[in-house]
Amino acid sequence: MMSENEKPRLQAATLATLKVVRKADFGVFLDGGTGQTSDDVLLHQGQQSRPVEIGEEVDVFLYHDARGRITASMKLPKMKEGQVARAEVIHFTGKQGAFVDLGAERAVFMPFSRMRGRVYEGEKVWVKLYTDKTGRLAVTMEVEEDLQRAALPFTGKVGDKLKGTVYNETDEGYFLFAEGRHVTFLHRSEMAGAALRMGQEIDFRVAFIRPDGRINVSLRPQKEDALFEDGERILQFLQERGGKMPYGDATSPEIIQTKFGMSKAAFKRALGRLFRQGTIRQEDGWTWICEETEENKEN
Repeated sequence: MMSENEKPRLQAATLATLKVVRKADFGVFLDGGTGQTSDDVLLHQGQQSRPVEIGEEVDVFLYHDARGRITASMKLPKMKEGQVARAEVIHFTGKQGAFVDLGAERAVFMPFSRMRGRVYEGEKVWVKLYTDKTGRLAVTMEVEEDLQRAALPFTGKVGDKLKGTVYNETDEGYFLFAEGRHVTFLHRSEMAGAALRMGQEIDFRVAFIRPDGRINVSLRPQKEDALFEDGERILQFLQERGGKMPYGDATSPEIIQTKFGMSKAAFKRALGRLFRQGTIRQEDGWTWICEETEENKEN
């Protein structure tokens, strides 16, 4: 246990303002605050952003060197505590968490419990800098409230094209922060392909504007193009299964989403278009490719 007169030792992954107490050929030593010169902290010449003098107080980032010793650098994080920014994931440790690059001498830890979904090395994710219970700097992906406070209402129109990055995933879909500082939501039924990654940057179009200025977006093409693409997807599905399938107007939305990656409304619109063209027929809950169409395709 530390006595009343004993000062706490410095620890890594923290910011500190320390006084230069002596010089060496390879740098300077900063007062470690314990009264013991053995606890003084090296600020190497390579970690100095400018020359420093004895008696000067210097803002530094503390980290462990290759031998496990506390070392200082004037290369500080580019964001302050409480700020939100996008940062690159440089190492994923699994269930322990990940490390992100904030521009400091060493990466900053992100606990697994503070992550939103799976992160990938090389991807930039939205994070907030904070101090954990041990006094060390860390980051969290729990930025929903921060981004909502920073967001601006959308003043464009339905159909506008935007770009944004994924910052959270729910059972219904994904939340993205778009250029122009707009909070956006992408429902899974409006996706046109595989699942998205945290931090992934994508292009989308505005599908719905909420009264509060937030927007719902879509990766699917406009309605006419979507009808054609959805119909082609259904036809391909039918052809791969011998020209028939046990799915039709009465099939549940969950099965349609799983099998075809589209909403039930989009599925029914595409079926109706194919039926009117004479491409398919339906009977007893099954959908079939019309024989006439197969013959026409062969001719």
